[in-house]
Amino acid sequence: MDQRSVADLSEDELIASFVALLPRGSSTVVPTGDDAAVVAAPDGRFCVSTDVLVEGRHFRTDWGSGADVGWRAAAQNIADVAAMGAAPTSIVISLVLPPQTPVAWVHDMCRGLSQICAPLGIGVDGGDLSAGEQIVVAVTVHGDLGGRMPVLRSGARAGDVVAHAGVLGPAAAGYALLESGRRGGSDEELVAAFLRPVPALEAGPLAADAGATAMMDVSDGLLRDAGRLALASAVVLDLERPETSVPDDVARLADAAARMGEDPATWVLTGGEDHGMLATFPQGTPLPEPFRRLGTVRAPGAWQVAGQARPAGTVLIGGAVPEVASTGWDHFRR
Repeated sequence: MDQRSVADLSEDELIASFVALLPRGSSTVVPTGDDAAVVAAPDGRFCVSTDVLVEGRHFRTDWGSGADVGWRAAAQNIADVAAMGAAPTSIVISLVLPPQTPVAWVHDMCRGLSQICAPLGIGVDGGDLSAGEQIVVAVTVHGDLGGRMPVLRSGARAGDVVAHAGVLGPAAAGYALLESGRRGGSDEELVAAFLRPVPALEAGPLAADAGATAMMDVSDGLLRDAGRLALASAVVLDLERPETSVPDDVARLADAAARMGEDPATWVLTGGEDHGMLATFPQGTPLPEPFRRLGTVRAPGAWQVAGQARPAGTVLIGGAVPEVASTGWDHFRR
């Protein structure tokens, strides 16, 4: 293991030490090493998304390895382009590193990037380096639509079926366990779900091909992101209770929730960072695997709760306004 810190190397020496660890994607024409990478875009269009992980805000180095951070940084970005119906092809990554950061941690992070990207044919095609007070990992991803029309958040219509592909709640449970320090041997699967989420990437293009009317990645919690989709589409989403729609997810969380004094359904509804795909489909459309039905799209105004018409953007659970302290993650509110 390299015992040096990044302060012991020049920028060029640090890059040279890890560039061989990064995968070259199947769409990469000119990889890292020049002023800009060149990536093929056979469709003539490409999706672009970007996201950041900030040490102390999104991850802690004592919770997981550099490889975990690299994996997670890539996963949360490639899920975004998959949610448009595209296949991720290339990422670029910028790093802010305190001078005392071990070179070994940087190499480990690159291995985590490669572990998720290489099997998918995704290239890690460059980026930037800077010194700073805390580690920041900023990733930009590109995706190929493959001839498909992009699936937007704004296409859901009254009568559509609401469905989800992936898991709901394990990452939130893993975060709660790490934060509490009460992590036990039986909790490793949940902790891993937070440190290394596995997005339902194949579900995005499958949903697009099946005629999905709207879709998005669930990263900030089911209730919060469903509300965003509902508002963009000017509709109401009426979801079934988690115990009915996703009983396996609730059961998976039950033991940890009991020990933590939490309700597993709350983790399902408000926990983010599992990066599943939330989509709507025309009524009668066979749902492609692995989508599961969650509920129904309703017209705003015409749908009433306790005698009051519900406005566009409302998310209901079992026909009622959910009673939860928070609907999910928000970067700027406590």
